[in-house]
Amino acid sequence: MRVVFVCLGNICRSPAAEGVMRQLAPDITLDSAGTGGWHVGDAPYGPMQAAARARGIDLSGLRARQFTSLDFDNFDLIIAMDRQNEADIARLRPAGNETPVQLMADQDVPDPYYTRDFDAALDIIEEAATLMLARISLMRDR
Repeated sequence: MRVVFVCLGNICRSPAAEGVMRQLAPDITLDSAGTGGWHVGDAPYGPMQAAARARGIDLSGLRARQFTSLDFDNFDLIIAMDRQNEADIARLRPAGNETPVQLMADQDVPDPYYTRDFDAALDIIEEAATLMLARISLMRDR
């Protein structure tokens, strides 16, 4: 199973989701990306790294990249952090591609780059990641 997490800049929410999921499911191939290209090559945002580190999650080795249409063929599941990310991803979908795109949680994961509440975003991501494991397990069993 190959899963990619997608947010706006790939420096806060999606790398945090990748880091959380790496701890929960080391057997799944994981990546993260942003719909925008402003931060390509950058490490996750310092305050997000600090909040994650306080929970035992190391994001320091991750680097931002931009989501592309090729990701639809490279992953089995695409996870968007909010509805706008989901819409941006949908615009890149190649004709005929059926790779599932799902939201991370029942609610948008607020972007802590703007809200400054890194712990609140991590709380939502951690809870959603646990629920997501069950969905991934069902997908694997098909």
